[in-house]
Amino acid sequence: MEVVHTLQPGAFTLADLDELPDDGMRYELVDGQLLVTPAPLAIHQRVAGHLFVRLLDGCPEDLEVFFAPFDFRPSKQRSLQPDLLVCRAEDVRPKGVEFCPLLLAVEILSPSTRMTDLLLKRGLYEEAGVTSYWLIDPEAETLTALELVDGVYLERAAVKAGETFRADLPFPVEISPSELVQKVNRSAG
Repeated sequence: MEVVHTLQPGAFTLADLDELPDDGMRYELVDGQLLVTPAPLAIHQRVAGHLFVRLLDGCPEDLEVFFAPFDFRPSKQRSLQPDLLVCRAEDVRPKGVEFCPLLLAVEILSPSTRMTDLLLKRGLYEEAGVTSYWLIDPEAETLTALELVDGVYLERAAVKAGETFRADLPFPVEISPSELVQKVNRSAG
């Protein structure tokens, strides 16, 4: 007979998180609370894919670019999964990046995650010392870049549709939010 253990709200741990099924849902842990997010929509995937390629193309050898699901564990009570992240290659462990700040966390806004990304995750990334935090809104075709200055995020850029963001951190790269949402047309040749 299988024994089922139930957890009280607020009692989840990293060990519990590691036991959850690989079922297409994104599971994150914040101070004992489990955050569950459904699989992303097509536009979200398109933006993530295009951005991953742009970041990968410009990434120096001592850094790495990852996309969700990939854990960032800034403490023993937290496990977050940014849509994309950049970290030092030396900080990568088997379960993700543990107890080291990221150089960049990127969240792609969607109706189900908008408030979490704008408020909760912003505060958590700031507290964890994540150097840069980008918020991309695919519907509005915008990118907001925040950078950590004296432990607080300051807005570095607010890029509108049709504009290009020229990032210095975590490395030089140019990003156009409008290009990120465009479907790639491949013609047979």
